[in-house]
Amino acid sequence: MRRRVLILMVAALVLIGAFAAPAGAAPGDPTGAPNEGTDLTLGEKLDAANTEWLQAQAVLDQSKKRQAELAAQVEAMQKELEPVRASVNVIAAAAYRTGGNVRLTSALVNTDSPEQFMDRILLVNTIAQYNDRQIGRLTKLEKDLADAKKAADDEVAKQQAQSAIQAKKKADAESALAKMKGRADGYVNVNSPLATPAPRNADGSWPAENCILDDPTTTGCITPRTYHAAQEARKAGFTHFYSCFRPSGPYEHPKGRACDFAAASDGFGGVASGADKTYGTNLAAFFVKNASSLGVLYVIWFRQVWTPAAGWHAYSGGNGDPSSDHTNHVHLSLI
Repeated sequence: MRRRVLILMVAALVLIGAFAAPAGAAPGDPTGAPNEGTDLTLGEKLDAANTEWLQAQAVLDQSKKRQAELAAQVEAMQKELEPVRASVNVIAAAAYRTGGNVRLTSALVNTDSPEQFMDRILLVNTIAQYNDRQIGRLTKLEKDLADAKKAADDEVAKQQAQSAIQAKKKADAESALAKMKGRADGYVNVNSPLATPAPRNADGSWPAENCILDDPTTTGCITPRTYHAAQEARKAGFTHFYSCFRPSGPYEHPKGRACDFAAASDGFGGVASGADKTYGTNLAAFFVKNASSLGVLYVIWFRQVWTPAAGWHAYSGGNGDPSSDHTNHVHLSLI
């Protein structure tokens, strides 16, 4: 009896382990998730460094846009203010020369008839209203101009702060990539199509997203931004097999913020060559060109890794096989 219970317990543990383990490729199955290694440290460091770098860049871009709008506003107000100020100066000079209210009172007293008296009252009232409007307009313009200039100065201060954050996070990204072999030429294609930008917050920053959408490539989940990036790639003509969510492993797969795009049309195979390698190179270049629009954290392809903070670096984090060396698929991680 005791032996039977022991056998049942072992069987149960095996079953639990089977369900807990991430889905892997069956022997010869090219559509199973590629084994990208276990370099969790690199993924976590790049995630932290590049997330903050991207957020700082987003706020910086929005600040520069706002500063340009304020500069145009200041220029327009200065042009409007000049003739108003000249008009008020004329009013002040005339009032000084004529004795102001004394001359107006005299003009009203020295009238020949009630009708003429009323006409002069209306004229004096009209002049006074015009003068008041011009002085009020000048006061408002001067205040608005001062506010706009202060806002522009505030944007400059914000930009300086964001640039300081970016410099720090670039150093952090470089540190995370220190074990790599240094800078690389990278993959660039000036003819890469443009992607439709993913939604942002009002200040230009990236909204936090959870793994809430069904992953069309697995039974797991992905974030809306991940789904958007994958769909934009397919719209751009990159329609080969790809896979996103994994319950465990390195990078952002368990968070629904990463996808692996096979170089071959039918799945993950050996080292890409010929048309398949060209496909992977063009796809990596597409993600890099549209990194700001899609919220790209980093791209890994053919022993090279790209980050927004540090650019392309040689990637030596693999184990010498096509999957962990990323020579059979393009890895994409998103903020």
